[in-house]
Amino acid sequence: MLKIGKLDSDLLEKIVFRNIRFRRPEVLTRPGIGEDCAVIDYGSYECVMSTDPITAAIGDLGRLSVHISCNDVASNGVEPVGIMLAVLLPEGTTEKQVDDMMHQAAQASEELGVEIIGGHTEITNAVNQPVIVSTAIGRGEKWASQHTENMKEGDYILMTKTAGIEGTAIIARDFQEQLKDVLTKEEMSEAISMLDKVSVVKEGVTAGRIGTSGMHDITEGGVLGALWEMCRIGKVGAEVFIDKVPVEEVTKKICEEFDIDYLRLISSGCMMIMAGPDKKDILMKEIRDAGIQITCIGKIKKEEQGVKMNVGGELIEIAPPVSDEVYKALAYKK
Repeated sequence: MLKIGKLDSDLLEKIVFRNIRFRRPEVLTRPGIGEDCAVIDYGSYECVMSTDPITAAIGDLGRLSVHISCNDVASNGVEPVGIMLAVLLPEGTTEKQVDDMMHQAAQASEELGVEIIGGHTEITNAVNQPVIVSTAIGRGEKWASQHTENMKEGDYILMTKTAGIEGTAIIARDFQEQLKDVLTKEEMSEAISMLDKVSVVKEGVTAGRIGTSGMHDITEGGVLGALWEMCRIGKVGAEVFIDKVPVEEVTKKICEEFDIDYLRLISSGCMMIMAGPDKKDILMKEIRDAGIQITCIGKIKKEEQGVKMNVGGELIEIAPPVSDEVYKALAYKK
């Protein structure tokens, strides 16, 4: 039986990608491990599209449904312009719940300058909790999209904000009672408010304007999962210094309480950016000038050197991403 969470990379290749055979010449970027978006040729422009479900954050479903797919488009260095929402709701859903959900989505889209251009809303007994599947659409000039295949030895691994942003907020909100003896009121408020940081559109568009060797928003699988996926696409190795990965103390406290790893915790709001030596300093300056924290956490190596984390001088191979740590916490019974 399959585990809860995204299908792992081996299964994706075995039972999903293998069955997709037909190709059109207009499609420039197709499904692949770690590929966030499809890119379609429209003459002088490219259409960048991404789709994602939101299933693990019921209280903030509307807001996150907009941010998560828009983040994917931004990871190609392109500004999202529109979004479509397919909303599946269980029996018993009230008008107020739908209104609250759509208010969140409308507010988030307005903040990003993205229009909700369509979708579908349905009450169905096929789900036992609300699910939103969002599809974001962006437009960029031809060949403007950032591609992970451009990664090369000597590139720097940059990361915005801090590890585990979304996971921290989800767990704090859903387990306030359990965490009341672990976190102070101020820390609880800080953790829940991390949902306000889940957009990476600003840093994605900024980095796209300057030029990168590839970007990936850090979602399920966390920092280590994102790095492994990028290296898989780029056919490169990497060394990431664990002591350089930024993380808030409140995230560490929550992860310790639930015995989970913040390096593999869903981190929507963080962008992993690969920068050549000639782009690293200007990228970091421009993103900091935009008011966003950014840290250099490692370097790209040759493929044969493997994808490794440096823990106190010891090099440890990074395993492929599996089910995100947030699902362990949500299933946790103390």
